[in-house]
Amino acid sequence: MYRSLPLFVGLRYTRAKRRNQFVSLISLISMLGLILGVAVLLVVLSVMNGFDKELRERVLGVVPHGAIVSRTSMANWKELGGKLEAHRQVIASAPFINGSALLMSGQKIQGVSFSGIEPELEKEVSIIGEFFIEGSLEQLNQTRFGLVMGQPLARKLELSVGDQVTMVLPDATLTLVGPLPRLKRFTLAGIFRMGADIDRTLVLIHLQDAARILKLPTGVQGMRVLMQDLFTVSTVLRELLSDLNDDDLYAQSWMHTIHGNLYQAIRMQKSTMFLLLLLVVAVAVFNVVSSLVMMVTDKKGDVAILRTLGASPATIMGIFMLYGTMIGLVGVLLGATLGISLSWWISDIYLWIERVFQLNIMSEYFINYLPSQILVGDLLSVCGVTLVICSCATIFPAVKAARTHPAEALRYE
Repeated sequence: MYRSLPLFVGLRYTRAKRRNQFVSLISLISMLGLILGVAVLLVVLSVMNGFDKELRERVLGVVPHGAIVSRTSMANWKELGGKLEAHRQVIASAPFINGSALLMSGQKIQGVSFSGIEPELEKEVSIIGEFFIEGSLEQLNQTRFGLVMGQPLARKLELSVGDQVTMVLPDATLTLVGPLPRLKRFTLAGIFRMGADIDRTLVLIHLQDAARILKLPTGVQGMRVLMQDLFTVSTVLRELLSDLNDDDLYAQSWMHTIHGNLYQAIRMQKSTMFLLLLLVVAVAVFNVVSSLVMMVTDKKGDVAILRTLGASPATIMGIFMLYGTMIGLVGVLLGATLGISLSWWISDIYLWIERVFQLNIMSEYFINYLPSQILVGDLLSVCGVTLVICSCATIFPAVKAARTHPAEALRYE
């Protein structure tokens, strides 16, 4: 029984009513602060994980992991594709021709990037075919000078499937009356919606149509490459260029694009936000220390009685350390429950707030909604670090209680 005295008394203190109601209020406030600190930390980390996941799986599912590009024109792209796919880290490859243009529809005009593709091969390196709400990539094979675009872009240009749109190319054609812009009429063959910035900026056309308007009838600009591990792309691209041994070819990696910089920023911000928001938890722990110090003062008579009955200073320390740890444990569990619940519903909560107040906060980001992903590793890290901080914070009040002199404490009782 004596060995379990700290556990017995510490658990009794967690359930007992305080003689001083102010001490009870401080204890409640300290626990609420701990709950909110843990919950906010989990929600922020979950949102950062959501951005990380959406960038990797959605945006980088369309943006090529890597590309082998020709400085002139790549006529033997089918043979080159076979060599690329022979590499152990390469899953598939597909040809492309990229360019920029203006789209005109009535009085509407919008600058876009277009990409010429082979629909059958593009499905092997891109997930964009899974997000069509009207038409499909295969429609590019059936429609001469057809194109597909994102739903937001189609709405802005007031287009629907089957409508005509004029593409204005940046290079001009010299005529007797002077230089005139090159125009080409396209038919809208499909509409997709990924929920990313690609919906507003990217237009897909058939590879042969892109070759005609850019005057590349005998070749393509390069080959997109889908890899098993997108984080080894730089190493794999170097190996591919070494195997091909062609000075006319060079490599492009997603890591050196705006999406690569964004991914690195998200990863760095996650670590930074974890450390910054841990300070919120630390502030809540300071409140736990304050409540424990007041608890020691409130229970000074009880401590003196225990000391006179033979309890050692170590036993007294154990009682108050256990009591403080129990406060931390309850706060962490409730905070984790609240944080997981908010993280689970944060996307729906954001959509409701945006719909009610018309904020459009996410309109400038690469996705137009608030993603969230709860990782077990983050949950364990937050809970574990918080419990360690709480346990360490109980040492000072526990030492103060252990140094209580029974005679002085009972003198005024």
